[in-house]
Amino acid sequence: MDLLRLLESIRFPALDAVMAAVTHLGSETAFMALALLMFWCIDKRRGYLVFLAGFFGTALNQTLKLMFRIPRPWVMDPDFTIVEAARADATGYSFPSGHTQNAVGTFGAIAVTSRRTWVRIVCAVLIVLIPFSRMYLGVHTPLDVAVAFAAAAVLVLALAPAFRTQRSMDKAMPWLLAAVAACTLGYLAYVLLWRFPADMDAENLAHGVKNAYTMAGCVLGLLLVYVPEKRYVRFETAAPLPGQILKLVLGLGLLIALKAGLKAPLNALMAGSPAANLVRYCVMVVFAVLIWPLTFPLFARIGRKGRA
Repeated sequence: MDLLRLLESIRFPALDAVMAAVTHLGSETAFMALALLMFWCIDKRRGYLVFLAGFFGTALNQTLKLMFRIPRPWVMDPDFTIVEAARADATGYSFPSGHTQNAVGTFGAIAVTSRRTWVRIVCAVLIVLIPFSRMYLGVHTPLDVAVAFAAAAVLVLALAPAFRTQRSMDKAMPWLLAAVAACTLGYLAYVLLWRFPADMDAENLAHGVKNAYTMAGCVLGLLLVYVPEKRYVRFETAAPLPGQILKLVLGLGLLIALKAGLKAPLNALMAGSPAANLVRYCVMVVFAVLIWPLTFPLFARIGRKGRA
């Protein structure tokens, strides 16, 4: 807590706002946007790496949270204050940091597969800044951040060789999909079947169960669409800049609308069960990987006629 108290002593409103903005780059929404930017617009192979780094990392991170059940810093020390803007996203247990896991996994995957120096530099800066922002805002301890950082870095370095070429990815993907499915099922079984102690925080356990079903939906969706996309859709990422912008903006907009629109009907249909998240996120992945790419030939033509 000594470092957190030091950071608490140097806070001021402008820096609070900057750090609150930086920390959102490690959120689930940022992960989704960056993964789909890679997958839809830049390089499908690198997009799959970002997806799998995120899925493996989330399963590990969420399992560790429930295994160790370490409270947030302000719970451990009621005299410690946090930046209130960060409280809403600081859900679940503290150890290890989910935002750090997302940030290092996502930007690390982009960095190790990029040949552009400026991309690597930007990624490196964000890989440092986002974990630091979690400590500055007071929502994680140095241990939370360090363990998540190390886990994500090891995961990216372990996965990256499988995605260096299309041939290596084709060989590795069946095994990687089986492995991520096994990890996700293990996490789901853990939260549903393990006998947690009586003093287990009910809200944090509910958060873990919700995340387990969400992960299961994402992985199930990927299992359902990987082979059909590879064999039948086989979309190309290339398009003129106007087409790329429209492809990304419209696709993300539709995906967000799908996420929001399915929530109430599925909760009603499934009586509020957290399993509704499994269905919702499965549909979202099917849309993102299989359905929306069917429109990409249209976006590839945008801007070309004008130049002709």
